[in-house]
Amino acid sequence: MTKAFVVGHPIQHSRSPLIHGYWLRHYGIEGSYERIDVAPADFAAFLESFAARGFAGGNVTIPHKEAAFAGVDRRTRRAERVQAVNTLWIEDGVLWGDNTDVAGFVDNLDQNLGENWVQNVDTALLIGAGGAARAVVAGLQDRALRRIVVINRTAAKAEEIVRDFAPVAGPAIVAANWRDLDRLVIEAGLIVNSTSLGMAGQPPLEIDLTSARRDAIVTDIVYVPLKTALLREAENRSLRIVGGLGMLLHQAVPGFARWFNVTPEVTPELEALIVRDIEAAA
Repeated sequence: MTKAFVVGHPIQHSRSPLIHGYWLRHYGIEGSYERIDVAPADFAAFLESFAARGFAGGNVTIPHKEAAFAGVDRRTRRAERVQAVNTLWIEDGVLWGDNTDVAGFVDNLDQNLGENWVQNVDTALLIGAGGAARAVVAGLQDRALRRIVVINRTAAKAEEIVRDFAPVAGPAIVAANWRDLDRLVIEAGLIVNSTSLGMAGQPPLEIDLTSARRDAIVTDIVYVPLKTALLREAENRSLRIVGGLGMLLHQAVPGFARWFNVTPEVTPELEALIVRDIEAAA
């Protein structure tokens, strides 16, 4: 029986077991997927020992993604670009790491908007400059945009992303000053919130969408609540919106395929299962 895991600290909140458990049942696979709580001080030892415990691999969540990046033997190109790892597997005795948040972000847009959404997007405005923002930039770099503007209250973090990603071929990447947020909204065909603002228990993202383009797309990586204040405002202005739950679901696909040799689908039934769980916990 193939075993996989999600590791983090804390970990009880993770919905990854629901996702992978659904796929194991749906595809009739004899396997398991479990939560493992590992403190930061013990994570290096966990990386060295999980294969001996019978695990084929697993997912990595907060606060271990950077430590996983440093601790694996080999990394995919995506992980190298993001400098964080959220998916682990053993291949020919070698510990590999990938960052599937990259594909999760753009696959969520593709499923909700169709793959041609990018045709009307010249500039993407990315709000935030943390680990999730790095995955968003890496995903958008593979699309035919002209420019990605990164804006963050701490300007140095936005400039760091520009420094790390600018050498990669693709759209131009520039950092902007927070005071220019309203002006940048006017220019953006895609507006992305990659911060925790708007998450349950956090203050909302303060942004004025009054001047947003009528054809603008607004997306939020936050999925609790399922529809943030940002998305509600965008919807009230008849803008196209994409919630963050799909990113969570799509980022899980590559790992499941690695461990269980079946590429799963993100279906309405799976999404409804996670929605019910989120609503029950509210």
